[in-house]
Amino acid sequence: MRASCHVKCMLRFSFASGTWRKFDWVLFLTALVLSLVGLAAIYSVDLSRGEELNFSSSQIIALCLGIAICFVAFQFHISFYESTARFAYLASLILLISVLLFGVTVRGTTGWFRLFGFSFQPAEFAKVALVLFLAWRIERQGRRFEKWQFVVATFVMTLILVGLILLQPDLGSSSILLFTWFGLLLVVGTKRRYIIGIVVAALAVAAIGWVFLFKDYQKERVLTFINPERDPLGSGYNVTQSIIAIGAGQLRGRGLGFGSQSQLHFLPEAQTDFIFSVIGEELGFVGSAIVLTLFSILVWRIVRIAEHSRSDFCSYVVVGIAFVFFFQIVVNMGAALGLLPVTGVTLPFLSYGGSSLIMNFLLIGIAQSAARSS
Repeated sequence: MRASCHVKCMLRFSFASGTWRKFDWVLFLTALVLSLVGLAAIYSVDLSRGEELNFSSSQIIALCLGIAICFVAFQFHISFYESTARFAYLASLILLISVLLFGVTVRGTTGWFRLFGFSFQPAEFAKVALVLFLAWRIERQGRRFEKWQFVVATFVMTLILVGLILLQPDLGSSSILLFTWFGLLLVVGTKRRYIIGIVVAALAVAAIGWVFLFKDYQKERVLTFINPERDPLGSGYNVTQSIIAIGAGQLRGRGLGFGSQSQLHFLPEAQTDFIFSVIGEELGFVGSAIVLTLFSILVWRIVRIAEHSRSDFCSYVVVGIAFVFFFQIVVNMGAALGLLPVTGVTLPFLSYGGSSLIMNFLLIGIAQSAARSS
């Protein structure tokens, strides 16, 4: 009851004190423009699949929900997120266990709840929960990051979520969680010997995983990344077609709805994994450069909020948000360009996926909440 009253008071204070003046409209509008560019690319993919615009219509609904959630998230004071960080982590843990038991399997991955025609992917919420939890744990550490217990404790809590996501299996989302954890360790100034130990251990685990844990299709993705021509009509097909699509766009692109690779279905999963390839082909180098510029502005505005934050929790939660976006951008675009293995990581705000889009706007809303507290 007391917690409920506290939340209501925070909301009333937000509206009464005119804190909308601290709302970072550049950050929000950048995310919105990226979403609209993504929606246009998804619409183009939809055109090639018939008269029913299934992808576009559901993405529009997710965009509207995401914008509303962003504004609501901004209204809560950052202390609300600090006080609920542990509960968010616990909720994420319950959801990830539940989806393995009761979830829907799509393309071999049991990672979605489906209800009344809508789908929800708990792995996307896990990214939000982990950022909040790690920021809370770092703030509680009191700047004593030289202790190995801190590294082990945060790693174990991260690994629990990663392990549950790998059971789906979803290599892409699990890698983003690990990258985010490692990025925050670097930011807080963890001792160098611990960082070197982590890198060595990661290489050892990768070697063991390659021999005993990785499935054949996961090995093929890595081998295809090393040599796309190894199996151009099989495991290397996606990357080859993606590179062809991006190159075919040249300077100005072929125009929305006129990309041969996406419209003639040469490009698999064009609306998700290879949405950047669709943009590269249909909007060309100019469109791709605009997208890269928008992403640069997005990350820069988030980092700027972290720099002006007055508390450790604010700083680290916003830095964590920046890492989540940055790593997804690098991994997705790197895969589309043939520079990194394809892991199924979506491109923030651009790729099709309601859960991803809504959670991305939630992260923007939390960053905005941190901005109003600075």
